[in-house]
Amino acid sequence: MWLFVMEGQLQKVVGRNLRRYRLERGYSQEAFADFMGVHRTYMGGVERGERNLTLQTLERIADYLGVSPLDLLVDNAD
Repeated sequence: MWLFVMEGQLQKVVGRNLRRYRLERGYSQEAFADFMGVHRTYMGGVERGERNLTLQTLERIADYLGVSPLDLLVDNAD
């Protein structure tokens, strides 16, 4: 089965999910970026889908949020 996705769409999905989980846990963008050891502007770029994450970084973010990496990759937008 072939799945055609517009280039960069997965980055946007990850960004939306990251933002949702971060807010659900009560982290500000700045606090979460500090926790991750990155600058707030980098984290903003991730949440806007402008940054291409490595799988290792995706795993690290998921671990900090207490979710599965797959939870960040699945598009639940309706």
